[in-house]
Amino acid sequence: MLDLDTTSPLPADAPVGRYPIGAPPATPSLSALLAARISQQGSLRFSDFMATALYEPTLGYYARGTRQVGRGGDFFTSVSVGPLFGELLARRFLAEWENLGSPAAWRIIECGAHDGTLAADVLRALQRLAPVAFAALEYCIPEPLPLLQASQRQTLADFSASLRFVGDCSELSAEALPGIAFGNELLDALPFHVVEWRDHAWWECRVSISPSGGFIWENYPVSDVLLKQALSQLGDDFPDGYRTEIRTNYQDFFAPLTRCLSSGLLLWLDYGFARPEYYHPARSSGTIRTFSAHRAGEDPFDRPGEIDITAHVDFTAVAEMAILLGGQPRHFSSQGSWLTGQAREWLLAQEGRPDLAGLRQFQTLTHPAHLGGSFHVLEIAWNRPEIQLSADDLHRLALRACPASESH
Repeated sequence: MLDLDTTSPLPADAPVGRYPIGAPPATPSLSALLAARISQQGSLRFSDFMATALYEPTLGYYARGTRQVGRGGDFFTSVSVGPLFGELLARRFLAEWENLGSPAAWRIIECGAHDGTLAADVLRALQRLAPVAFAALEYCIPEPLPLLQASQRQTLADFSASLRFVGDCSELSAEALPGIAFGNELLDALPFHVVEWRDHAWWECRVSISPSGGFIWENYPVSDVLLKQALSQLGDDFPDGYRTEIRTNYQDFFAPLTRCLSSGLLLWLDYGFARPEYYHPARSSGTIRTFSAHRAGEDPFDRPGEIDITAHVDFTAVAEMAILLGGQPRHFSSQGSWLTGQAREWLLAQEGRPDLAGLRQFQTLTHPAHLGGSFHVLEIAWNRPEIQLSADDLHRLALRACPASESH
């Protein structure tokens, strides 16, 4: 999750204290659990270390409640700015519903719904803007973590007739519907490998235990087939000691989602780059970050279970996986540009009777120095063969040399 700095860009009327604090410290037990695994099994891939630190069912960072987001938490998101973000997403979803022929039954799947605040903002806007579309909607939240699902149910109690909670999105695949699957700041939280270029070869950085009992990095030859394939896309023009991150789990994440939609849109908002910028030789220490109390750090071994661990998204890899699965990237731009496009009707309505609070939210969401420049948006069409990616977006995603994209 992104925190631009320790000074919030949020407007003065942004909600305060919406996220409860007070879960007991997780560090000792989770650290002991991870250390025991390493002692028993040997060094851990960082993807396994991260998955445990964030998602262990009782001690993981995200498993312990919803205290992470907002002024009293560890980081801000676009949702923290106010309800306008959800309304602009709702306007895009309505446009897609109309593009799909205004089906009598459709589905929105929100991945990484946290405490349900964004879902509430989206549903409230849909209900006001398009009652017919709202009545036809099944809003689905896949959430395996009990405390998060309990919080979502509480936040969304007024919309229970439109909601469907599942532990895993595979529960939706028996009846695919047209619609949208989306996530805001979700892909950056998918576990990743850490690798290092040394002696003209890639090495995998794994987690071991030092003689004093702390977690340390150790380099191992790359043995995982998927990791080797992903690294082969990066070339070999890197300085010795260059360290970065790479994800090999996009297919595992996206494939089940596509089985839940007969056609429609996959929409991802996150911070990241296209591959050439992500893996530029000058970015020698990668993008791995931790967040705690609105302070950024770079040590993922510091208090596992107490801190967020994240890395930027390689949007080229996401687009390539979409193509491999049969989807078609349709748009890629900064969040500021994308939200401005969704806000045209809303902005026109401000003439004469401006919503000053809403306009402050819009500025924070779209300004290049705030969230508008830090985040990007990738749209992927699913079972919509008529959709084509523009030449500009193809270039921005660095897909010109991708053979699969040339065949679609």
